[in-house]
Amino acid sequence: MNRTTLLLASLLTSTLLVGCSDDDDGTTPAAVFDSFPAEGALLPFQVLRDDLIDGKTQQSFEVRNGGFGSAMTAHPSSPTRFYALTDRGPNASFTGDHGKGKVFPTPDYTPRIGLFEVQADGVITHLNSILLKRPDGSHITGLPNTSALGGTGETPYHASGEPVLVDDSQPYDETTNPLRLDDYGLDGEGLVALSDGTFWVSDEYGPHMVHFDAEGREIGRINPFADDSRVSLNLPAEFANRRANRGMEGLAVTPDETTLVGIMQSTMYNPGSAVKDLDITRLVTVNLETGAIGQYLYRQQKTQNSNSEILALSDTEFLVLERDGSFLYGGPNGAGAAKPDAQKQVYRIDLSSGTNLETIALNGDLAQNPALGLTLAGKTLEEVVLEQGWGALTAAGIVPVSKSLVVDMVAEVNYPHDKMEGLWLIDNQRLGVLNDDDFATWSSGGVLEQKMLDANTVDGNRLYIINADLSVD
Repeated sequence: MNRTTLLLASLLTSTLLVGCSDDDDGTTPAAVFDSFPAEGALLPFQVLRDDLIDGKTQQSFEVRNGGFGSAMTAHPSSPTRFYALTDRGPNASFTGDHGKGKVFPTPDYTPRIGLFEVQADGVITHLNSILLKRPDGSHITGLPNTSALGGTGETPYHASGEPVLVDDSQPYDETTNPLRLDDYGLDGEGLVALSDGTFWVSDEYGPHMVHFDAEGREIGRINPFADDSRVSLNLPAEFANRRANRGMEGLAVTPDETTLVGIMQSTMYNPGSAVKDLDITRLVTVNLETGAIGQYLYRQQKTQNSNSEILALSDTEFLVLERDGSFLYGGPNGAGAAKPDAQKQVYRIDLSSGTNLETIALNGDLAQNPALGLTLAGKTLEEVVLEQGWGALTAAGIVPVSKSLVVDMVAEVNYPHDKMEGLWLIDNQRLGVLNDDDFATWSSGGVLEQKMLDANTVDGNRLYIINADLSVD
């Protein structure tokens, strides 16, 4: 197993860099990382609101921004800088008068990309935020899409329990004052930064893959919805069968920047929720020059795990983050809920070792269904695994990508967070790892509270830098 160095930093206040980068003052990137303090680094944050009452302590608590942990990626030209992505904003599961949905304490929150720098003195500085925008330049929200474009019927609620409406000053009316949804809304989970200054973001709503310019304005979109006039290319239709809140959790681009590679978080509901408790998930490749689509299977270590990030090492080799949702020390549920077998791991995969579901030769049993993708004897691949196991796919010539363990964060650094979601390829010996702190919020029974790692520690976006062999032949 690779020897690991844990680099954690003390909590920092949010500041804006006003000088030159470390590269400009003669400090080399290697010196920046080698001198990084062993006690480590939390990303800076601002407080979005502090007037809510914690359902557990009955004291007011902070909703923090924070939230820069859903994905991370290297700055294309500055080796000590990285970008990090927020998701749709603070939220919690809730059921109200309009059915199941989510509480959005800040429903007007705009998802954003943050630019951060690691400095020689061990400080992580927040340099800038890029707010994501519609093609017309107006800010998007993190509110759910309509059902035609990937929405799964989630009702948005205010922290008060009232529904989020088009006009909150007026009573609800299905026709004249309906629920406020946003077809440009994103629950962003994957991030790519290109050398031309633009970004690609993947999300959990569509799933959508959205291209943004350097200012955060949408300039392109890919998704599985044939009737969406905004798209330039469609994903295979079966990707619309994503499980709610477990969509395209990771996004990478090959080193030549020609091909996007996305990974679904967990088993898709293909064709329905009966396949939920499985270990089969999917990767998709999109050649941006030719439009060619590829699709591969990934086998998780245990059922209902989450693939929360992917990054490219070469055109075929990638790192994939695989985790469960547990806390090593119990998190908000206390020490009694500690999970010493919590899984937070990074694997190296090779697409060339797996079967491309889009190009496999078809026969009497293997067929392409327009809505469900490749089927075997009329069953989706998820149904085949559910009913017959992976062996039935192997017998049909369908194998998942190979995988080998690179880092076990629990074994190496006693990783305390539930959501390990960001990977940063620093060089061929160093890997950055970042958690999603959920804006420091948690919920029990639909009631919001502060997200705690233990009785005294609020969860925050924490950067770890790991020594590992990330070289390729």
